Amino acid sequence: MSDSRPIGVFDSGIGGLTVVKALRDLLPNEDIRYLGDTARVPYGPKSPETVQRYAVELAEMLMRKNAKALVVACNTVSSVALPSLTKKFSVPVIGVIEPGARAALQATRNRHIGVIGTRATIRSGAYEKALHASDNNVRISSRACPLLVPLIEEGLLNDDVTDRVIARYLEPLLCDGIDTLVLGCTHYPLLSPAIARSLGDRVKLVDSAINCALAVEQLLDEQSLRAGRSDRGELRVTLTDAADNFLSVAREALHLSFAEIELQPLP
Repeated sequence: MSDSRPIGVFDSGIGGLTVVKALRDLLPNEDIRYLGDTARVPYGPKSPETVQRYAVELAEMLMRKNAKALVVACNTVSSVALPSLTKKFSVPVIGVIEPGARAALQATRNRHIGVIGTRATIRSGAYEKALHASDNNVRISSRACPLLVPLIEEGLLNDDVTDRVIARYLEPLLCDGIDTLVLGCTHYPLLSPAIARSLGDRVKLVDSAINCALAVEQLLDEQSLRAGRSDRGELRVTLTDAADNFLSVAREALHLSFAEIELQPLP
């Protein structure tokens, strides 16, 4: 049996395309519908109640496109809205935090893990909860990095200003003695080379996007939701507002190809 319905993926902006890239590499037969809420990015500074409302609206838009699973390609939404989404929708819902936490625990050697993310993700303590659920003795150092998402959305991936901001954010975590760093925002893998330069060889990076894709693959297999082996998966992208740098970032940094972008303004 096979299921040709698309996988629905959403995020506040372009960051979730890192999850899409991982999904395309891992599951090339699957159709993917990506919805980026570019009209309201960033979500990090917004209240949990507002983020929950936005998340339900986006999930409903993808369900109208007949999604067989919902992938919350946003750490902010995953940290505050996953339970309500799971309760409201009948299809499987996967976030990025649990897979990222599992990978961090496997990677760490000294049991001291760093987490960077938006203010909302860090404030929620979601990674701490997920990590301590598996290992109550692990040490966690967290830091909000609110300037990184705007820099990425502007396409400043290789820029001296971005490098300086990264160094400022990471210095306290390095001083704390972390040996593993979770990129707790799906935008951040776009800055992996710059972050790795700042960290050096001492710290291992954990990309929540890749680990989320692996979790999606496992879920599709467990619930017999895989597309047929002969299917040729397509990526369709919908945005809630025009994004000047969207195409260049997606195509140059992630090497993604997709048809014409659909604009779907919010009510």
